[in-house]
Amino acid sequence: MTTAARLSPLQRLATAHGVAVEYEDWRQVRQQVSDQTLVAVLADLDVDAASDAAIEAALAAEASDDHLSPVVVIAEQGGTAGAPVGATAELRTEQGERIALGIATDGIVDLPAGLPLGYHRLHLSSAGRQLARMLLVAPQVIPTPPELVDGRLWGSATQLYSTPSQRSWGIGDFDDLARLARWSAADHGAGFVLVNPLQAGSVTVPFEPSPYLPSSRRFTDPIYLAIDQLPGFAELDPDARAAMDALAEQARTGLGELIDRDRIWPAKLAALRILFDHVGTEVDGFAEFRRERGQALIDFATWCALVQRHGGHWRDWPQELRRPRTPQVESFVAESAAEIDFWCWVQFCCDSQLARAQQQAVDAGMALGVMHDLAVGVHPDGADAWALGEVFADHCRVGAPPDAFNQLGQDWGQHPLRPDRLVQTDYAPFREMVHAILSHAGGLRIDHAMGMFRLWWVPGDQGPDQGTYVHYDSDMMLGILALEAARAGAVIVGEDLGTVEPQVRTELAARGVYGTSILWFEQDWDAGVPLPPQAWRRDCLAAVTTHDLPPTQGYLAGAHIDLRDRLGLLTVPKAKEEQALAADVQRWRTELHALGLLPSIDADDEELSKALHTFLGLTPSRLLCVSVADLVGERRAQNQPGTSNEYPNWRIPLGDAAGEPVTLDQLFVDPQANELAEIMRMAANRRPVES
Repeated sequence: MTTAARLSPLQRLATAHGVAVEYEDWRQVRQQVSDQTLVAVLADLDVDAASDAAIEAALAAEASDDHLSPVVVIAEQGGTAGAPVGATAELRTEQGERIALGIATDGIVDLPAGLPLGYHRLHLSSAGRQLARMLLVAPQVIPTPPELVDGRLWGSATQLYSTPSQRSWGIGDFDDLARLARWSAADHGAGFVLVNPLQAGSVTVPFEPSPYLPSSRRFTDPIYLAIDQLPGFAELDPDARAAMDALAEQARTGLGELIDRDRIWPAKLAALRILFDHVGTEVDGFAEFRRERGQALIDFATWCALVQRHGGHWRDWPQELRRPRTPQVESFVAESAAEIDFWCWVQFCCDSQLARAQQQAVDAGMALGVMHDLAVGVHPDGADAWALGEVFADHCRVGAPPDAFNQLGQDWGQHPLRPDRLVQTDYAPFREMVHAILSHAGGLRIDHAMGMFRLWWVPGDQGPDQGTYVHYDSDMMLGILALEAARAGAVIVGEDLGTVEPQVRTELAARGVYGTSILWFEQDWDAGVPLPPQAWRRDCLAAVTTHDLPPTQGYLAGAHIDLRDRLGLLTVPKAKEEQALAADVQRWRTELHALGLLPSIDADDEELSKALHTFLGLTPSRLLCVSVADLVGERRAQNQPGTSNEYPNWRIPLGDAAGEPVTLDQLFVDPQANELAEIMRMAANRRPVES
């Protein structure tokens, strides 16, 4: 490891700004970050490091920075905050209370234990100056729901778009989500349903298919609206109903083929306009929703309206429209009031249907209900990048370094949030996002949870293997998460797979964030055998597979190897990969047979899949999860990391082992699906293996 004394001036500057100068790769080998990468990443933080003189000046500026950053304290413990020596400190809480905190002796303000939870302001008076900084008071640990204190829950994981019903418009919708929750809870005792990110996507074609590359993480994707469940639909006149029927038929064309959002969304948008013309804004709850979401909602609606006029790439719009706070945009908003109302109403409809899905899930017996998934970032041409542009890096992209499954690294095409701008905005974008997504949720899965600690930044002109990590204030981000989860009564699950520093998992667990354990990755690597069930984590969501791998039967058949070989993504011979998979599967067969879960060591893949899911019940893990794809024996992967157009990522409809389409209605009566759901119920009720 490079010591501070041996750092070059460039490396010292990078370190001062949270940019890693070295890192440990997936093989536990330390890699040095190139100067070229450091200069490029610093430039995206508005730090000039292009010359020795520039580096010297930047180091001097960093040493003199006296910005008052937000402070986070644990409610049960209290803490301290820096302040000018002799300053008088007063806390002004969210609730309007004022608490005198005394004098800042030695430049320190003591913050007592027992302060009320919330986002407060710490006001400082010093030598005639009035200063203020945000003070976040958060719980130490996210509260555990009663059902998980001495028990555990099982749930299904669905890619909602891939599971349309006969009723829905060619794509799974919010009503389908509610029906899946009701079926799994009422018939099989499920406690939650985990759904792909439902954050807002494009509002024009071509439609970005990846739910992990949304336009906004603060709003919801209207492509999932159940049109026939919206207010006013039942009261439409015959002509309007005929128009709706024609649009529904347009959207359903090709049902069972690849999900075609470019066909489905225009039909749904036209239907929404018909409904809005009939019901307008005089809908119960709409005015209150608009007040609660405030300027952020207006900005989002403005972006949607501008997209309809100028196209989906805001960087190609007239210069004066590329940021929300310009006179030209203000004029557009005034002139387009009806259109702005429409897009606000669309979000109100999304909010209402999500609330209904969560309520129906709970009413059906689910302890948690809907568990949402939070994408890592947003599309560079999307609404958040337009409305919050200064908070994002301009040129770097988020990705991941090379690992065993993606040996060329990954470039996710998202511009990262700048840690310095998060500080300057008191983390408002992150706070708004978490609050919004937890408003109708019993849980939240955070994709790439390590992103609250560090993100892999890839400079604009370099490949994903030439990036570096940029660090974030994890204490603040975890504090926000803990506060919002406590207020919502929600469980938080962090996806902590891949190259993750041990202290990250330790800190997540200490704050009550559940980890993620995927069976294929749970190995005793030194012994070369599967990790015994009693060695699995308790506070985690345990599953056999994940959306970045094929469903279980596809994985057993080597579908991921065939696909990566076909796409030229393998960096070792295919035969070697196949041999490694065969050995791994055989080890699992041996383990399951020894545990009495597999009647024959040579059982077919369907029986092996059942045994693997039964095995989850032997672990102490509190949350057990099965993918909807596994319920019907699907073999195709929804996503192949490292690809874009080479593979139809996020567009594959649910199918059985033969690739035949399976609608949600068919899933509910499918014997295999019901049997595996019962296996999961029994697994959740099973006594774990003792240590």
